Amino acid sequence: MTINVSKLTEGDLADAVAIWNEIVEEGLAFPQEEILTLDSGRAFFAEQSFTGVAYDSESGEMVGMYILHPNNVGRCGHICNASYAVKGTTRGKRVGEALVRHCLKMGKELGYGVLQFNAVVATNERALRLYKKLGFTQLGIIPKGFRSKDGHYEDIIPHYHEL
Repeated sequence: MTINVSKLTEGDLADAVAIWNEIVEEGLAFPQEEILTLDSGRAFFAEQSFTGVAYDSESGEMVGMYILHPNNVGRCGHICNASYAVKGTTRGKRVGEALVRHCLKMGKELGYGVLQFNAVVATNERALRLYKKLGFTQLGIIPKGFRSKDGHYEDIIPHYHEL
């Protein structure tokens, strides 16, 4: 699989919403609980500093997407935050790595100095391995910081990477 990441276009919207909603509906990684419609997805993705989509260039299939936005404002406005969504059928095929690498590059191009993840769920082992591989620094553990879809709580692990 050859993965190409580019900026979201209107033609990408339906697939990006579907991939985003898959993660929300699983209830294991994103803090969001509401699924997106095409209209709310269009508005949500437009609010971001950057929304990227990943395609398998061999099949033409969208395999993932990400959003990049400020983590805070004012004196902390140089810190950005991101969320990544990989289509369930393509997990484990380095789509997430392509998304994170592209995001690190875009964050720097957009003038951010740090990429921070506030809430990496401790059970998200693939993400934790990837962030370690890419040089992110783990900041500690927040006990029971994430409520899963079934109502139980998991620890979260904030991370950061200087850009």
